[in-house]
Amino acid sequence: MTRRTRTLLFSFFIILFILITPLTVLYSLGWRIDWKSKKIIQTGAFYFKVWPKNCRVYLNEELEKKTDFFFGSALIENLLPKKYNVEIKKEGFQSWRKSLKIKERTATEAKNIILIPEKPNFTLTAKNVEKFFFSPDEKKVILLETENDSETPTWSLKLFELGKNIKSHLIKEEDISLARRSLGEGGKKEKNELFDLKFSPDSGTILLEIEAPKKINYYILEINKDPLSLIPLDFLNSEVDKIIFYPKNHQRLLILKEGMLSEVDLATKKISPPLLEEIITLLPLNNNVYYLDTSGFIYKTDFSFKNHEKLNQVSFPAKEEAQYQISAINQASHFFLKENNILYVFNRNEKNFKKIFEPVKNLSFSPDSQKMVYWNDYEIWILFLEEKHDQPQKQAREQLFLTRFSEKINEVFWLTNHYLIFNTGGKTKIAEIDDRDRINIFDLGKFDESKIFWSQIAKSLYVLANKNLYASEKLAP
Repeated sequence: MTRRTRTLLFSFFIILFILITPLTVLYSLGWRIDWKSKKIIQTGAFYFKVWPKNCRVYLNEELEKKTDFFFGSALIENLLPKKYNVEIKKEGFQSWRKSLKIKERTATEAKNIILIPEKPNFTLTAKNVEKFFFSPDEKKVILLETENDSETPTWSLKLFELGKNIKSHLIKEEDISLARRSLGEGGKKEKNELFDLKFSPDSGTILLEIEAPKKINYYILEINKDPLSLIPLDFLNSEVDKIIFYPKNHQRLLILKEGMLSEVDLATKKISPPLLEEIITLLPLNNNVYYLDTSGFIYKTDFSFKNHEKLNQVSFPAKEEAQYQISAINQASHFFLKENNILYVFNRNEKNFKKIFEPVKNLSFSPDSQKMVYWNDYEIWILFLEEKHDQPQKQAREQLFLTRFSEKINEVFWLTNHYLIFNTGGKTKIAEIDDRDRINIFDLGKFDESKIFWSQIAKSLYVLANKNLYASEKLAP
């Protein structure tokens, strides 16, 4: 090879190196040529996190990646900026689908994806169940069971401990009848129906409201004691509007009756003089009590009822015949008032209430306390209580219309911070709250005339249908 040839080859490779090196660097930095637009653009990426793990991720119907075994995540890089049809699949589960856009130098994220089983397993937990009541700690369920052995059907209460999978007898209707006769009330053939049941905050005591002929009777049952002790609250004399357990002392109760709030000492069976008067409704929250009085102001106090802080400076026009409900979360960082089927939110800057929705049936706060779901017979809405920084981003107090159905919506629960579970038209459904493109809504099962409860502890759905109580397999991480 001559010297001239060597020089030419060397020069060629130098020029080639000078040309290729910047292109290689640009390529490694995510720059690509978009032949359609004839421009040099920078790529983006997708980041997914999915439960359960080992799912397949498809982009425009082509398999791109599997989520990893340890974290259930997948990062797909060097994607041209445009819309992609995303589908995430796993055998035995319903697919998650959404059209998502890639932007230059940006990772588009969907970090809270849950795949729902195609045919979830349900286990029969109990039979002949009329109603069920979950304790606040979700470790116990009180079952109202019917017994048809005699000519007149009777009922009994059973305690089902979820962790131990043990069912034990609590009381039966005859125990109520005996307690009434010992007080000189009722006859042998009089029916005593369970009207309502409420747990104490520590889940160790229950309050029974028993509907007897012409009146409501109240009983305290300490379910953690052996033997069980049924305490009649016969000294209340007549029906009350509300009974509240003290947070740490269940020998004391608060009763609201005809606008007056009093304290009950169970040991002495004495009722104190009124602690508060002209009260419409109240909410115990942590160690505080929030109450609305007839003047239209909401006050905050503790259980000593000595100091009272007025929250709203503008009086709320309370109506005499209306039904009111106070809802709040944490230390009342977010405060709501429901008047019949109208929902109001408390404006802390102006210290007044602002109407946000009508009609509303009920509401529920998310486990992370950053969102609230509220619904009526046919629609479900989300209110973002805090600013949401991850994708999709939301502003504080932003409202999101989630979905509408032609059949009535009954109960709605938070499955996770990003999914809801509810029943409508005999079907149980799960919906995400990610409103980018289509909202994924999955059918979980059909139970006619069912009542549901979602356990955040067990991550299982409990369904009462045709007097049978079923528990699902684990449905969420």
